[in-house]
Amino acid sequence: MNKFDELLQNFIAFFYPRSCIACGDALQKNEQHFCLSCLMHLPETNFHLMDQSPLDLIFAGRVPVEKVSSMLFYKKGNPVQHILHSLKYKGNKEIGTFLGEMYGQQLMKSEYYKSVDCILPIPLHPKKFKIRGYNQSECIAMGLSKSMNIPYYNNVLLRTEFTETQTKKSRFNRWENVKDVFVVDNAEPIKGKHVLVCDDVLTTGATMEAAIMKIKQVENVRVSVVTLACAN
Repeated sequence: MNKFDELLQNFIAFFYPRSCIACGDALQKNEQHFCLSCLMHLPETNFHLMDQSPLDLIFAGRVPVEKVSSMLFYKKGNPVQHILHSLKYKGNKEIGTFLGEMYGQQLMKSEYYKSVDCILPIPLHPKKFKIRGYNQSECIAMGLSKSMNIPYYNNVLLRTEFTETQTKKSRFNRWENVKDVFVVDNAEPIKGKHVLVCDDVLTTGATMEAAIMKIKQVENVRVSVVTLACAN
């Protein structure tokens, strides 16, 4: 960086200071998205390192899944809520890619994820994509793809039905809301592959289960799951 660029960045930072997504404090020059304190104290689950984590039981008896992990614990009012809100509703696409890349580096230390061949983000319906302007799950997939050095595909799993928000629904009603909303439009890239399906948050697992059921219809596909966060 030349001196002019550095002066320009300092000028911009003076009038438009960057702030930590988790706590809101001003970021230092060498900090990105998070202050060092928040980055060091993110509530990580380390589920990807466990032989059996609580999340592995979510899909037991429903759909066959190799491994299920989340990067962070989420609960109302904790910093992860601010992170997810910024990613999903504030247009902060970069935080999804940043955390996806960070998590991908961790996943590569787990024997369960070293055999993954490709990544599929949970898709948005085109109407919702147009409203939001981006798919937060695809942002996460981009980061995972970069650090795991495997491709992600946004043209394999598609969402064909527009559904209302799942937030206040029971698990049964969530399932009824999403059970038929996905299709595999282009199966060729995932035939015989170990597929990693990613999303922003895992709660009841209804949406993820509906997606996995469609993916598992493809010949010889194995499925693992990761999300940025899970309910604590």
